[in-house]
Amino acid sequence: MRTTVLVLALLGSSQAAAIPATPLMTLYQFNGPLETPYYAIDTFQRSGPSSPSGSLTQGTSVIPCLVIRNGQPLTDGKGTPYVGFEVVVDSRTATPAATEVFKRTFAERRAMSVLNHHCDASVRYVIDVRKLYALEKAPFFDPPRSGKPGQGAVEDPSDLSRIVRAFHNSPDCTDANSNLIGRRGALARSWESFIRQNQGRWPSSALERAKHLDYTLRTAIFEGHLQRGCSAYGACERNIIALSVRNRGSGQCLRSQGCRGEGDFQSVSSAVSQYNIWDEYLTQISGLTSCFLRDDLAANPRAESQHKYRAMYEQNAGDIERILFGDERDLAAIFPGEDLNTLTSVRHYYHAPAMGKCFPNHDRVEYLSGAVARRGSDFALIANTRVRVDERVDGGYHFREFLFKEEPDRDAVTIVDNFPGFMLDGRKVELKASSGCPPYGIPSGCRFGEIGRYRKTPSWLDDGRPVALTCRIKDRGAQCTGTGTAATAEVGGMCDTEMRPVGGVR
Repeated sequence: MRTTVLVLALLGSSQAAAIPATPLMTLYQFNGPLETPYYAIDTFQRSGPSSPSGSLTQGTSVIPCLVIRNGQPLTDGKGTPYVGFEVVVDSRTATPAATEVFKRTFAERRAMSVLNHHCDASVRYVIDVRKLYALEKAPFFDPPRSGKPGQGAVEDPSDLSRIVRAFHNSPDCTDANSNLIGRRGALARSWESFIRQNQGRWPSSALERAKHLDYTLRTAIFEGHLQRGCSAYGACERNIIALSVRNRGSGQCLRSQGCRGEGDFQSVSSAVSQYNIWDEYLTQISGLTSCFLRDDLAANPRAESQHKYRAMYEQNAGDIERILFGDERDLAAIFPGEDLNTLTSVRHYYHAPAMGKCFPNHDRVEYLSGAVARRGSDFALIANTRVRVDERVDGGYHFREFLFKEEPDRDAVTIVDNFPGFMLDGRKVELKASSGCPPYGIPSGCRFGEIGRYRKTPSWLDDGRPVALTCRIKDRGAQCTGTGTAATAEVGGMCDTEMRPVGGVR
């Protein structure tokens, strides 16, 4: 199914001020159902969102527009718009060509100015705008296989690593990423197939352990900050993530944390509720389930991101194998200076920069999942957007967009009047003050020369105790291009603004 949205004319000779076109938006509901319903306009007008006409799958990207009936936009009783849409990338049928289609359309929409966000008369269906987000990540596919072996691969440190690399080079791994949706389940099935086909080549126990190692390394790489690459801090961070997986899958196996049995590191490390990188949409736009250790990618200039994933894997593979399958002496060697009880208590960690954003130093800031703004007979969609709410007028408020960019040490804020003369629907404005937003998500008592950002903290954070862990590892730099210099990195503790391992939380 494909509907048509009116791409509105540029201003030309009109006297009204231009506004940004609606952005390319993506269906995303964390750990939600695969299907999102849409509704026929006439049916929605009569009975609301009660009788779906069809559905779109998570990860589908659309251009939204406002359906206007009798001079008013189509909303529910609380003012939330249900929007018309044009499908640009259908995640059910997407091929590698969808990556460039997404990037091109996203850039075109960002550069476009229009008079309003109205649909044309051909639009037949609407969808809940609250399920749409303006997300810049394009669908991710590995490059096609070239059949040419790459150069420069390092020697695998163990039989388990050799098995993992063989899996990445297998058709089974390719099958896991041939479609955009369902990649988490497809990867599990691919490993099952690979193990069946290689029973005579390696012992069953080694094949099973290699699978658990692969899953844990994937989680460690993508749960960490990819920008840190192969720096000592980044490598230590990955070891700590693997330690959390080890402690959840060994000793105290809790179903609430994904564990189905002792040593089940696969299920623990890929539990969506615990490690959100395994969410349906997030697996579509990352290389989490990809075959980044493929030999032929080493010489492929189009595989720059896979080169980095490969380098991070190779940097941590030996340590993480020892963390998962070694003994107490291995843990003590990888995390020197910390007692065993503390090490085995680390099941959680807090990544402050990635947590909920809040701006207590800025008044009247609202996040709008979906609202309508009006200027005369023109209507604009304000969705997945933060705004600075200004003076009240009859039935609503003037407003400006509240934009921010996450820089390494701060959130850089800009307030822009991109919708001059438009009035925001007052039903969608609450003007609640920010609360529970400590600097950097760090408890009181830590001193900072200047505070660059504030973050919300999870409810469990205060139930445990902060742990600082030290790693000795070869530092190859953020771009993973260095030869490797022996270094010591400390991660965590009460005042680490990037990552805080926490012990003692169940």
